[in-house]
Amino acid sequence: MSSSAKTAFISKDPARQDILDDIASKNSSPNEPDKGKSYQELHQPSSSFDSRDDYLNHELQIMQPKRWRMNLPFRDYRFEYEDTIPAMAATIGKVVMVGAIAATFAAPLGLGEAFVLENVRYELLIVSFFVVLFSGFLLPTANLAGTHGPLIPLIPIVVVAGGHPMAFGLLIGAFGLLLAISKGGSLLAELTSKGVCGGLLLYLGFIGTTSQVKSLFAWAEGIGMSHIAFVVILMTIILYAVLENFQKRWLAVPLSCLLGGGVAFLMGAPFEFKTAPGLPHMSPMYWWGENSGWMLGLPTLESFIVVLPFAVLAVAMWSPDFLGHQVFQKISYPKRSEKVLMNIDDTMVSASFRQVAGSVLGGANFSSSWGTYIVPAAIAKRPIPAGAILTALFCIIAGVWGYPMDLAIWEPVMCVALVVGVFIPLLEAGMEMTREGKTTQSAAIVVFASALVNPAFGWSLTMLLDNLGLIGSKERSAALSKMSRWVIPGVMFVVLTAVMAMVGMLPGIPALMAEFRH
Repeated sequence: MSSSAKTAFISKDPARQDILDDIASKNSSPNEPDKGKSYQELHQPSSSFDSRDDYLNHELQIMQPKRWRMNLPFRDYRFEYEDTIPAMAATIGKVVMVGAIAATFAAPLGLGEAFVLENVRYELLIVSFFVVLFSGFLLPTANLAGTHGPLIPLIPIVVVAGGHPMAFGLLIGAFGLLLAISKGGSLLAELTSKGVCGGLLLYLGFIGTTSQVKSLFAWAEGIGMSHIAFVVILMTIILYAVLENFQKRWLAVPLSCLLGGGVAFLMGAPFEFKTAPGLPHMSPMYWWGENSGWMLGLPTLESFIVVLPFAVLAVAMWSPDFLGHQVFQKISYPKRSEKVLMNIDDTMVSASFRQVAGSVLGGANFSSSWGTYIVPAAIAKRPIPAGAILTALFCIIAGVWGYPMDLAIWEPVMCVALVVGVFIPLLEAGMEMTREGKTTQSAAIVVFASALVNPAFGWSLTMLLDNLGLIGSKERSAALSKMSRWVIPGVMFVVLTAVMAMVGMLPGIPALMAEFRH
């Protein structure tokens, strides 16, 4: 088949056309580096470029990541001071999210604050090993395995139904690995149009921003100083605007944390360091003992049956999450940098292995793509591996030293870091993706449907409607194959909706399975 014939054949599937057009335009650049040269040969000192931005763009374009082979610092990539920004944001996000999951488990199980603190420390050490192994060395385009935040509201239901955290984690890891091996994650990403993805980013960005603003005001009201929240947020908005104006948005996380924490403390907000240095229990037998750790013992067959629908739902919710992170990179990175974009399937492999190991060891984490890392990294125009190694280092320091954990979960620091580092950039990316064509139709529907149930429901329903041609581009829908138009999106929507109905996640409809009616 000739080259033109191949292009004509591939372009019939518009689900891939946007990506193909983008890659084609990138490859047509006359400045494409010599493919026969190594990263070391192509690297140039930053002083040889007109601006720091040009240097960072060049680094993204010349990096040559290798899958399942050793990628070594300074030989295959370099550390830059910009890498500290996503590492800092990721560490704050990790402490917050793992703490939330551990606390959500601890309450119904009757476990105290000491359990939560020790498990968070344990998880910080566990994740550091896997971050370095996969994202730092073996799979440099796999995003870090973070925490599955959307699962937090479901944990009390799992506990009441008799679910076991180890059984839950093992099933998530097993199903995630199956999805990764079958390339299901990347396939679903290709079938998601710009409008659907843009709407999903808008919803996640808006909900995340409003939730953090409410959390900050709730904290301020709790200490009888509501005015502090207003002042901190107002000054953060002004700071973010100034950084945008000078194209220094990648500095938003550290400067906002410094500003938020400093202003709150100077205005009289109470703060103290109380988590002393130390190490958690490192034995899985301690964590899975009947009289220690989780105090649950090992899971039974019934434990796996109870958490099965939740595990299916958890992995099904990976795709929109992973897709949003990859798209943000595409928007932020320069031309000819497609080789360093996050690989969805590799990220699923990394998250699955990390999940299985963490569950066996006794950790409370449930894995997903690490959003508080990848979004700031994309803003800073940095590839994944260097920042991944720094993230592991920061997590170890926080876990062993203890005091940084207190600062990371202090609301004036935590809330502004999540807003400027993750949620506002997601809003900007969503708006960028819905500027042209008929993308606004699909974007509006995905926001509407997500508000009805959750983002996974909104994404699967809108992807089906969009591919059927009921909304969005009629030309795109007409050119899709039957499998891409309705079979795969239809199966995905039916499976997700059925699982949600089984466990009682559809508003106003009691759970179909009696054991989940609580």
